[in-house]
Amino acid sequence: MKALIVGSGAREHAVAWKLKRDNPTLDITCAPGNAGISELGECIPVKADDVRGLLGYAERAEIDCTFVGPEAPIASGIVDAFRAADQPIFGPTTAAGEIETSKRFAKSLMVNAGVPTAMASHHTSPEDALSAVDRLGTPVVIKASGLAAGKGVVIARSSEEAERAIYMMLQDRAFGEAGEEILVEEFMEGEELSLFVITDGTIALPMLAAQDHKRLLDGDLGPNTGGMGAYAPVSIASAALIGEAMDTIIEPTLRALREQNRTFTGLLYAGLMITASGPKVVEFNCRFGDPETEAILPLMDSSLLDLVLAVSRGESLSGAGIEWSSKSAVTTVLAAHGYPEDARKGDQIHLPAAPRGIHVFHAATSRDRETDALITNGGRVLAITAVGDTIEEAASCSREYAERVAFNGKQFRRDIAWRELERNARAS
Repeated sequence: MKALIVGSGAREHAVAWKLKRDNPTLDITCAPGNAGISELGECIPVKADDVRGLLGYAERAEIDCTFVGPEAPIASGIVDAFRAADQPIFGPTTAAGEIETSKRFAKSLMVNAGVPTAMASHHTSPEDALSAVDRLGTPVVIKASGLAAGKGVVIARSSEEAERAIYMMLQDRAFGEAGEEILVEEFMEGEELSLFVITDGTIALPMLAAQDHKRLLDGDLGPNTGGMGAYAPVSIASAALIGEAMDTIIEPTLRALREQNRTFTGLLYAGLMITASGPKVVEFNCRFGDPETEAILPLMDSSLLDLVLAVSRGESLSGAGIEWSSKSAVTTVLAAHGYPEDARKGDQIHLPAAPRGIHVFHAATSRDRETDALITNGGRVLAITAVGDTIEEAASCSREYAERVAFNGKQFRRDIAWRELERNARAS
């Protein structure tokens, strides 16, 4: 059996690792991949958003299933093109993917479907946006409406911060087209949770909930990033809470998408805020999240491959389920010098041998053409996942191994899973 994985990050490495674990004879190709994925299969020099090139390769190589990692190919119509050519593919159509690619669409869908979320207004004028801030007060959330690689969100604690964020997006065009329109959104109090569901469009299977860490620095300080770490499971994600989220958020959202002829298949990611009145949606993504994927998949005991194949072939998930390990996982992201603004490339990476329970998922890595040395090739370089009997053990092992990895300018957080660790410390 042959699988094509589209993307080049640690998420795609984790997926390749899991699919290979599910079926060791699986023939994996990744486009464009990275140095770590190349150890599991072939990496080909086709960009993730080159829909025509990817489809041509899938047809020539007789690929049995294509897995789409990042959001850009979904926005570019890869699922639509593959389906038109009768090529099995895991992911949503461009129309369904607007749940992530257009925050305006997502917010309108939620409001009309009665899905709990923050109040928000949409603006293309700085003056109108500033008036909305005055009405809502601070703290307030300023969001780029389009795709901004997970960085287009500013939580403004003062009117001055909100004004800077608004002008940065609308006038300075810090996020390009993604920031041509912005949302001014009510700030929600609570704790965030990442909930993934695998869906055939109707039936949705929740995965293990995780929590990520968006800020660059310890203590949730510094600028927003694509994610500096994650852990799973999360003790606040009780069966009752996940059931409530499925009933009030996931099911109504999938139903609303079906009613608009935008049936969503693949992986729906709900970023939730657990408020005093229950879970509310912060945002939706139309694909596996990063770095949560690297924390969740090592804890998945049942087959991901079987679910991916079923959805990609248009089969029902009726009767399917997911089995999980009782262990805990903590993922620490190692980022390059200058990340998230201007990441430096080309620093040599020294990777010590990974002990049992440690998974090293490559993100922005490549090989030096002359020396074959492992080097940095972008912002988030590696994701170090440790699996342990307790969250304390997993956090300690992930941090200790992250300390041992060496490259110039390395940045990482030493407090991943701090909320869970504090809860456990209080309980004891």
